[in-house]
Amino acid sequence: MMKMKWGIIAGVLGGIAAAEAGGSAYFYRRTMMRYNAKKERTMKMSGVDWESYYSFMKPRGEWMRAQAHEDVWIRSDDGLRLHATYFPGIDGGNPDKAVICFHGYTSEAMSDYSSISNYYLKKGYSMLLVDARAHGQSEGKFIGFGCKDRYDALKWIDWMIKKAGNGIRIVLMGNSMGGATVLMASGLNLPEQVKGIVSDCAFTSPKAVFTHVLHSMYHLPAFPMIQIADFVNRKMAGYGLDECNAAKEVQKAKLPILFIHGDKDTFVPCSMCDELYASCASQKTKLIVKGAGHCESYYKNTKAFEDALDKFLEGVMR
Repeated sequence: MMKMKWGIIAGVLGGIAAAEAGGSAYFYRRTMMRYNAKKERTMKMSGVDWESYYSFMKPRGEWMRAQAHEDVWIRSDDGLRLHATYFPGIDGGNPDKAVICFHGYTSEAMSDYSSISNYYLKKGYSMLLVDARAHGQSEGKFIGFGCKDRYDALKWIDWMIKKAGNGIRIVLMGNSMGGATVLMASGLNLPEQVKGIVSDCAFTSPKAVFTHVLHSMYHLPAFPMIQIADFVNRKMAGYGLDECNAAKEVQKAKLPILFIHGDKDTFVPCSMCDELYASCASQKTKLIVKGAGHCESYYKNTKAFEDALDKFLEGVMR
């Protein structure tokens, strides 16, 4: 009788372990691997009514695509062919000012920066809109979540310096995963041509944001899914989910950083911006946009966003 009970218990525990392993594998595939991570799902999870901004976004996107631009390519340290779109600027632009832009999870740079390009191009900046690894036209099977992308950013900075010359002044800008990318890059030894960093709704680390999403949106415990995903990702993609933590990297930052976040962001909570800001060792500024959800700040309050950019850029690009 006792053996039967232990057999039942072992069977139940084995079933639970199998279910946890299966759930973790499902979570990993749909989150970390290119063709299972869907933009439509991410947009829905953001909780933002993007259709309400269509009339604002459409003409700006059309204007951007009408400007002179070209496809450019580089090779990552681990052999991936990476893509970006280069806009030299209106009428040739100003060769000594450039912004390199990094988009969010499951998106593309030509999408995320189609509206704000109106701001930068009309102010005489050239723009380099980067497709992150495993996104857009860039190669890659596993999404980098800023951990791998920060080293790709160094390659793109070098490309821009070679393109525009040593006198170029560069600003790095990123939103969501792209924001985490530029903040993680802040801890690296950046070339002197990089003058400042703009981060919009960045997360602290992949582990932290996945834990938040599992708790708040799926009502699931993070353990053991995160631990299993971390183990698998170290083997498959070459990085752990917390080894590249933006909150730790900004402790080494030397460049001025502008932090932007919406106080109604349910995808990447505004508390992460507060943590990043508090951890930042360099000159820093923060804009919290009331009523804005994830990646919504520019659309919710365009004037406040652009005013903050004006003040920040005036200081760092002198």
